[in-house]
Amino acid sequence: MGGTPTPLPVPDPGPMAQSPGPHPGPEPGPSGTGQREYPKQAIFGKDAVFAAMPWNEAIAALGELAIDAKWARQELTLTVARESIAAACRAVQAAGYHFFEDLTAVDWYPQEPRMQLSYHILSLELKQRVRLAVLLDSADLTVDSITGVWPSANFYEREVFDLFGVKFAGHPGLTRIMMPPDWNGHPLRKDYPVEGYR
Repeated sequence: MGGTPTPLPVPDPGPMAQSPGPHPGPEPGPSGTGQREYPKQAIFGKDAVFAAMPWNEAIAALGELAIDAKWARQELTLTVARESIAAACRAVQAAGYHFFEDLTAVDWYPQEPRMQLSYHILSLELKQRVRLAVLLDSADLTVDSITGVWPSANFYEREVFDLFGVKFAGHPGLTRIMMPPDWNGHPLRKDYPVEGYR
């Protein structure tokens, strides 16, 4: 073991290494890195979002079904009319968004539309997530069930029905899932009493 070790050969770094920096990086966008360029700033409104992200598969799939759009905090939200939710789910499913993650609701009381339903859908292949939103007025808190598209929506729709009072037309068994069957009211509504109805 003695002596000086033989140094490994060093590859030629090329002419750019000989010049002082800074050196240009790869070109942004698909041509330089293979990655799509997502907007850095929030964008609101269907026309603006669609123009900024025309390559997005969910945007391309929904087209006229979307009535509003938002890109904020690196999340895409596409709002559809209540009567279009099942068609919108089938459209994004056909575009590669196969995994239905969950459904939840927000009560904007006393504002109208009062309820917002948020459907979170993931594409493992595309590595993209989309939120479909539906707004409901307090006068008619009913929307079509999407259990015909994703059977796993069954329990999420029951939970939203139980806690917010939204009815899902066509659901195979819309009953309470968390509260007792004879419970009075829907506990996650903003106008629900703090200690419940007594």
